[in-house]
Amino acid sequence: MSAGVSELKGRLTDGLYGLGWGAVKTLPEPAATRLFRTIADQVWKRRGKSVLRLESNLARVVPDAGPERLAELSRAGMRSYMRYWMESFRLPTWSPERIKESIEVTGTHRLNEGLDAGRGVIVALPHLANWDLAGAWVTTDLKVPFTTVAERLEPATLYDRFVAYRESLGMEVLPHSGGAAFGTLARRLRAGGLVCLVADRDLSASGVEVSFFGATARMPAGPALLAQQTGAALLPVTLSYDATPVMKAVIHPAVEVPEEGDRARRAAAMTQAVADAFAAGIAEHPEDWHMLQRLWLDDLDLRGEPT
Repeated sequence: MSAGVSELKGRLTDGLYGLGWGAVKTLPEPAATRLFRTIADQVWKRRGKSVLRLESNLARVVPDAGPERLAELSRAGMRSYMRYWMESFRLPTWSPERIKESIEVTGTHRLNEGLDAGRGVIVALPHLANWDLAGAWVTTDLKVPFTTVAERLEPATLYDRFVAYRESLGMEVLPHSGGAAFGTLARRLRAGGLVCLVADRDLSASGVEVSFFGATARMPAGPALLAQQTGAALLPVTLSYDATPVMKAVIHPAVEVPEEGDRARRAAAMTQAVADAFAAGIAEHPEDWHMLQRLWLDDLDLRGEPT
């Protein structure tokens, strides 16, 4: 793709997201819900690359599902994914009361106990349901600020939109690239703060290999390494939708630092424990796992790169 075409595509993408944040939040909610469900169904019917990848991933999660069941799951998955976007576009206009009413959390005491102890807390989440809504609940209902990391997007203006959006919800957002994020996160945790990280996919050389639904995948070592280095509690969290407007969240028990092994072995064991918690939540609500990319190592090309 030429530089000019790439730049044009970037501007178009940024413009479409800008339109979404600007226009969708002004629609009546029933109209917005119908619109995004229609978009989801149209995307699903086209059977494009993302839908086929989603079905391939869901086949790992639900190995006994036949083609008809996988098609049902992928359709529900696209509707769940579009619900995430619809809610996210509208979230900045929601009142604290509306945010509180839109999520039901099990295990809040685990988060509060870690913060009250002053040891810092790391929340690790997969791409389930709406992690931005969960973050908004933390900052508005619990009134706890937190720090997160965002992957740099192209064009830069689109990345800036995402950062501004999340900062408007009360989050501190650090860029993933540059190498400085880990040190900043460690400082926040040592000060007794909260760090939230989406942690179910890492294709970098530093990713930790885990067993995930019977095959090998890579997940980031960062949450486990931060917990070891700072003494912070590491809490996996899973999210899900149902037929109601209320998203469900489960804060799982803390992943403890093993007593034996070197730093790398401890990180590997802890990351596997996080992966196991993620797998439990995903298996219960596979349609809410928005993994439209390659994840497992044997799904990557021969160079080990995503395609």
